[in-house]
Amino acid sequence: MRIVVTGAEGFIGRNLRVRLREMGHTDVISVTSASSTTELIAALAGADFVYHLAGVNRPKDPAEFATGNTGFTKTLCAALLANGRRVPVAYSSSTQAALDNPYGRSKKDAEDALLDYALATGAGVDVFRLTNVFGKWCRPHYNSGVATFCHNIARGLPITVNDATATLQLVYVDDVVEALVRLLTAPPHDAGFAAAGPVHSTTVGEVVRTLQGFAESRRSSVVPALGTALARALYATYVSHLPPEAFDYALRRRVDPRGESVAMLEAPDCGQLSYFTARPGVTRGEHYHHSKTERYLVIRGAARFGFRHIDTGESHEVTVHGGEARVVETVPGWAHDITNIGNDELIVMAWASEVFDPERPDTVAAKVKA
Repeated sequence: MRIVVTGAEGFIGRNLRVRLREMGHTDVISVTSASSTTELIAALAGADFVYHLAGVNRPKDPAEFATGNTGFTKTLCAALLANGRRVPVAYSSSTQAALDNPYGRSKKDAEDALLDYALATGAGVDVFRLTNVFGKWCRPHYNSGVATFCHNIARGLPITVNDATATLQLVYVDDVVEALVRLLTAPPHDAGFAAAGPVHSTTVGEVVRTLQGFAESRRSSVVPALGTALARALYATYVSHLPPEAFDYALRRRVDPRGESVAMLEAPDCGQLSYFTARPGVTRGEHYHHSKTERYLVIRGAARFGFRHIDTGESHEVTVHGGEARVVETVPGWAHDITNIGNDELIVMAWASEVFDPERPDTVAAKVKA
């Protein structure tokens, strides 16, 4: 299958080309703003499917809307008609096509040209009226407020919010791409409008607060909730705008004669993830909890976990070595400790069911062995 992608160097085009490559499509022809009309016509001559993603949305001269959107699309349709083949086309239009402004009118006229082509040939045409697409590689200070917010916040630059209560309808680029590639195996269908989604409803203020929370999490290690599709997509987008020098950041280390401990992540909805070390012969822990639970995974070394029921006095021991992939879990009401019984440094990954709160630590000192 030969696939032609117009606007191939644009935001959606770049993401789509990567996805097509992952799917094994090797005959993909890119049409960019640098391509001539002759090159466009040559590319379309052998096309089996066309993704028409090219367009103009921020021209210096409003007249470019007509040439870059309507005119270019009519040239594309004429070339396909001249080939005498039913070549399916997917078109990235805009919700602005329903509005009476220069940009909207140019996109609507482009839609009409493609639907006329479908009527004349019987080819499948899918028109996607997209709104506020965001994701990796979206260009800041161009046509996406989300990209601009991500870019600036990731660099500690100021942002401008004119109306925090303004509503936003957002679509994630990966969802758009998946809707586009599904068309390659879709059964024949009538021309018309298609949807990509889900469409996430939010506000400008909520997006900004979420992104600022991501930035703060690198300083506090407290990760905001990422349980919704929008939050996960916004986080991926924010991280994609980090400059390479910000790909890593330091955490606070607590070091004492026993070893060290580092909290990697603290999430109010799912607890705390950390690691600690212990020198040979060192015992750590020696406390109990009423509600908090912990899970330990020995990464390297040998550890003896001791337990004592604080009411009945019942005792229990577990010995674990690194590489065994065994989890040891603490139980409320049981005092517990961890002793390095090996000759090397002990390294243990630890998860706690709640973030440590010094005001309510739920940690009571208690020896396992008297």
